[in-house]
Amino acid sequence: MGTSTETDLLARWVELAGPEAEAVGVELIGRYQEAHRRYHTVDHLAAMLGVIDELAEDADDVDAVRYAAFFHDAIYAVDRADNEERSAVLSEKILESIGAAPELTREVARLVRLTKTHDPAEDDRNGGVLCDADLAVLAAGEQGYVAYTAAVRAEYQHVPDELFRAGRAAVLQGLAGQPRLFRTPTARARFETAARANLERELAQLTASTG
Repeated sequence: MGTSTETDLLARWVELAGPEAEAVGVELIGRYQEAHRRYHTVDHLAAMLGVIDELAEDADDVDAVRYAAFFHDAIYAVDRADNEERSAVLSEKILESIGAAPELTREVARLVRLTKTHDPAEDDRNGGVLCDADLAVLAAGEQGYVAYTAAVRAEYQHVPDELFRAGRAAVLQGLAGQPRLFRTPTARARFETAARANLERELAQLTASTG
């Protein structure tokens, strides 16, 4: 592994899956270093795992949530709408190959699929933690949020501005329309207000740009 982030991620993977699965971890983390990625990178994965640590007590099986974080963007192609499904199938294949318990494999795949909508059921504690960790970037400070939106735009650099703005606005409106962006009490208290303000600001900019 190259950077300290990659080294740390591999150590976390080995802690989860065991040293015999190290080679699988190297391949998995390598996916987050693909050239077309600007936001869905090792830094995003590391940030998610950090938030999951903070929300660990809100999960029923925090290790399943951590596995799901590793897999949730394992397959990421900007021109496809089935990345979550393909990533879930990959998680099933890899976890089965390293001898994970069937119930763990099923739960991880379920959680990965959930990141398509970020809308877990009220009693889905694992889903709440994973989705909250994935959306925590929405509550970033001003500079962090600008960097996040710039990175997302860079991933879609092949898409004309007008189409990108419309698509991005639709995604943000879908999120903003949810009664609660964050499902766990800890994340809601920490992130909800800032995230709503960031969404409102970005939506206003997107709308102004199209007008």
